[in-house]
Amino acid sequence: MFLALFGKPSVGKSTFFKAATMAETEIASYPFTTLKPQEGIAYVRVVCVEKEFNVKCNPRFGLCINGKRFVPIKLTDIPGIIEGSYQGLGRGNEFLSSIASADALIHIIDISGSTNEKGNLLKPLSYDPAKDVKFLEHELDMWYYSLIKKGWDKFSKTLEHDNLNVKKAIAKQLSGLRVTEDIAETVIKKLKLIHHPKDWSDKDLKDLSRELRILTKPMIIAANKIDILGSKLNLERLQKEFPEYKIIPCSSDSELALREAAKHKLIEYIPGENNFKIISDKLTDEQKKALDYMKKNVLDEYNSTGVQEILDYAVFEMLKYISIFPGGVNKLEDKDGNVLPDCFLMPENSTALDFAFRLHTDIGKNFIKAINVKTKMVIGKEYKLKYGDVVEIVVKK
Repeated sequence: MFLALFGKPSVGKSTFFKAATMAETEIASYPFTTLKPQEGIAYVRVVCVEKEFNVKCNPRFGLCINGKRFVPIKLTDIPGIIEGSYQGLGRGNEFLSSIASADALIHIIDISGSTNEKGNLLKPLSYDPAKDVKFLEHELDMWYYSLIKKGWDKFSKTLEHDNLNVKKAIAKQLSGLRVTEDIAETVIKKLKLIHHPKDWSDKDLKDLSRELRILTKPMIIAANKIDILGSKLNLERLQKEFPEYKIIPCSSDSELALREAAKHKLIEYIPGENNFKIISDKLTDEQKKALDYMKKNVLDEYNSTGVQEILDYAVFEMLKYISIFPGGVNKLEDKDGNVLPDCFLMPENSTALDFAFRLHTDIGKNFIKAINVKTKMVIGKEYKLKYGDVVEIVVKK
């Protein structure tokens, strides 16, 4: 599972990244703070099954708080994209290539309108963030187009000469962007590209590029800096202007501050919640004032800082992943005594056999049957897994 954060410079990507991963990263209010992609581990929330079995889980990875299991995913912070990145400006091709294998994109925009197209700071509400949505779409579409266009004449003639299958050839050429034969076929049919590829127009190729990008790089928009006065008006306008996108308000500054306060045991805070509890009497007046501001202007107003909601939405709503727990009908512990130690994220429509291979190749190869631990019923290899299933795999001895 790989999500990529991207956007123009100085919109808060590095702050979002640090808040989500608590990794050490440089944060500054000037363009190109991040000069190379940074990778870290973030977490998405799932409902833990511990309460259904009346036990307390011991996660090997991540953690579980009050029945909310935090499962690790890979998150990458891509340096700021500028106009012309697809042409190589500002190390653009290098940065864009970093998102090639991403499952989904989180586009961070400055919803307060306080940074211009180059990432320079402005007075709030003096720049239209809708421009950033359109600009990044264009950069991605043209990047796909440049990859398709490169050598297209030779490619299309080879197709004709060797009588190759178009969808297979396109999928092979763009496999690094996660283009599959099914995706290629879907787009070709949608655009009604029934004539031979050598006769496809430049517009056909650009339309093909856009549709392939939409299917292979689903995108959610993080409307960052929502805590700045006046940002809500921009949010409401963009949500109407871009109904094809999920646009979630967020304050990565607030999320980072809350997580840091919790880390230093000043407050109790669960990521994604709309509240926190002060547990220290060592808070300064300035810290109390900052916490009050975040509670009133972010948590009460938007029900969370938005950071956790964005990660969860990307994985479970856009990508349609489900959580699956390995376990035994008579034993929920591993050899070290850890209860329900693992939770796996699986693609929608995964089968019991898919899960067996996910656990280990040998387990998949020696699969005999699976057991639904909740119902204690035997399930076959073609059983479609459901969110929160606990599964035992029986193998050949």
